[in-house]
Amino acid sequence: MNDQGVIGDVGPNGGESLAQGFTDAELTELALAADPGAPIDDDAVPVAVYLAQEPGLLPSWYMPSPMTRHSRGWQVPVVLVIVAAFVIIEAFGLCSTFGQLVPG
Repeated sequence: MNDQGVIGDVGPNGGESLAQGFTDAELTELALAADPGAPIDDDAVPVAVYLAQEPGLLPSWYMPSPMTRHSRGWQVPVVLVIVAAFVIIEAFGLCSTFGQLVPG
């Protein structure tokens, strides 16, 4: 990581890498050469924080972060009634594809 917090400007051998970052072969070489037991640097930045520093390809409203569900409890019974109605219609051998109940 350089002074601007950008990863990908230095290749695996310390030399300059391509402008688009690492290739798959370079990433594989780095991963295989890494020590999994090495301690984490004190100045390490979590990936979630690092990725949030720069705007992504999609706006935040397109894929918002997951939220807890605040439900009043009426949605689940309504969905269950609708599903049960379709199961009962199928059990009687009727077809409701076009909105009318006809023998299937």
